[in-house]
This record gives sequence, structure tokens and C-alpha cells, in this order.
Amino acid sequence: MRVGEIYDLLSLDSPFELQESWDNSGLNIGSLTAEIKEIYSCLEVTAQIADEVEPHSLIIAHHPLIFKAIKNFDYQSYPTNIAKILIEKSCSLLCMHTNFDATHLNAYFSRDILGFEGLKPCGIALSGSIEPISPQDLCRQVCKKLLIKTLRYVQANQTIENIFVICGAGASYIHSNIFPPKSCLITGDIKYHDAMIAKSIGLSLVEVEHHSSEKFFAKIVQNILKNKGYKVIMKDFKNPFEHI
Repeated sequence: MRVGEIYDLLSLDSPFELQESWDNSGLNIGSLTAEIKEIYSCLEVTAQIADEVEPHSLIIAHHPLIFKAIKNFDYQSYPTNIAKILIEKSCSLLCMHTNFDATHLNAYFSRDILGFEGLKPCGIALSGSIEPISPQDLCRQVCKKLLIKTLRYVQANQTIENIFVICGAGASYIHSNIFPPKSCLITGDIKYHDAMIAKSIGLSLVEVEHHSSEKFFAKIVQNILKNKGYKVIMKDFKNPFEHI
């Protein structure tokens, strides 16, 4: 079994050319011709995961380990400290980020987790109309689905009739200027100035934690490859944020 075999199978389900221009999905480390003994799936490659995987393995991660050009390979700094471990173990790293958001993750999070049916692609988001609901009740609904007690939101209208969902950090979508009246964007990593811009254009926001919206990646990949006859070992990744 070679890396390229798995790459081609996954690309059929989630073409890598669908990724955003700033993204770095695809092969981050290794070779498409490399022989692999084990396949792992995870949201994020950590030093612990890199230490735990078997040599000559393929890791399929959601977040690319390498986003920008690396000017030096310092073993003490991220991400090259993790890359060093994988290279020494002859492991390959395949990343499926915004292409997988577009084909699988946004839909899974919207439908299977939040319970919204019939949403359609709209740029990088999924969107659709819903029964009118107050921002507060929408937040309570999201909290219940995610099994959390509180979240942050921005209220721009008394009722919400259209929703947009983007897993991970989708606040830049605020600038797309395509939101109909009484819309709400559900996404993560919303900054103060994002909130100010959204409120000024009449767009409500609901902020879910980045990890909470994407933690299902490893299981989805495991199921995809299981249906194709491959065994995938899922590695859990704990949310780096704690609450007190």
C-alpha cells in the first residue's frame, strides 16, 4: 500500500483543487510513492501523536502542519519540531483542510450536529432559510447540540431567518457582502473588529469553538476509508483551550 493510493481515493471524495488559495492541503511531508504500514486520522498533528504513530505510517490530518514557507528547520520550534519526528520515522503526512470543509465537514456539522436540514453551498459556507428565531434561542439551541453551557454571540436583529455555517475560522466571510436581511453566521474565532463590522452591516454572529466544529474530522475520514476496505486508527486531539 502506497501513499498515492490513499491520496487518489480521498481526492475522489474531496478533490484537493477545491481548497482555498491560501491553504496548503495535500502532501505536507513524505512521498506519494512511499510504502505505508499503518494509516492514522486526526484533527491536528501534535508532538505526542508524532511520537505515538508507528514508523512508515501515513497520517491524515485536517489542519496542515505547514502553512507558510519555512525559512529554517529549527528542531526546537513549531512546526519543524514535529516534522523532524515524522521524517525520522519515515512517515508521510496528508492534509485535507478547506477542500474537506467544502465536501464533508461543513455539511456534517450543520446537519448531523446542529440539526439544520437543506442547507446549500454559498461560497465557502453552507446557507439556507430557517423558521424565524431569536438570536438568544438560536444560541440556546446550538449550546444544547454542542453540550456546552455558554457561547458568545452578536445580535444585529431581533429575529434570524437565514443562517450561514462555516466550520473552523470563517469570520473573513463577513466581508463577502452576500447576506440577506436577518442573517446569522455560525463560525469560530471571531475577533472584536469582526463583531463590529458584522453588527454594522446587520449580520448576527454565533461563535462556536474552532475545535468543537471540526473535531469530527478524524471519524469521518476513518469511515470513508473503512468503506473502501482500509483500516484507519483514529487519534484523539484534545482542545488546547481550558475553561474555568
